[in-house]
Amino acid sequence: MRCPFCGHDETQVKDSRPSEDGAAIRRRRLCPSCEGRFTTFERVQLRELTILKRSGRRTPFDRDKLARSISIAIRKRPIEPERVERMISAIARQLESMGETELPSSTVGELVMKHLKQLDDVAYVRYASVYRDFRETSDFAQFLSEEGLSEALVDGR
Repeated sequence: MRCPFCGHDETQVKDSRPSEDGAAIRRRRLCPSCEGRFTTFERVQLRELTILKRSGRRTPFDRDKLARSISIAIRKRPIEPERVERMISAIARQLESMGETELPSSTVGELVMKHLKQLDDVAYVRYASVYRDFRETSDFAQFLSEEGLSEALVDGR
């Protein structure tokens, strides 16, 4: 593992343990060159996934990009980071276990929406507004009424 501080090619593992959710191995590392310490995480990857975008472009699945899009939807919501991490891991596992190496971006979007709906209504609507490309307030109103969320969001649930 290359040192992120000085670029030295080899680092020493000082401590290894499972992450809190058990989906990764957390390793504390030390660079013998600059003595910098850092943490890495190893995750099981069942297969390399490619995402087929609406434009026809193909990109490798990026767990960090998934996490960033979810973090935008949940910003300033009272949601524990551990629950979010478990949700991201569950989505990644579901995608990998579908048996396909190439998946349409709509599959990822629908899975995220399904999980966000169970986690938090406001985050679900935020994500849906970008994913479904809402352009006017009427788009929000229609979506909320179709999902039966207008009353829940007004009541603060």
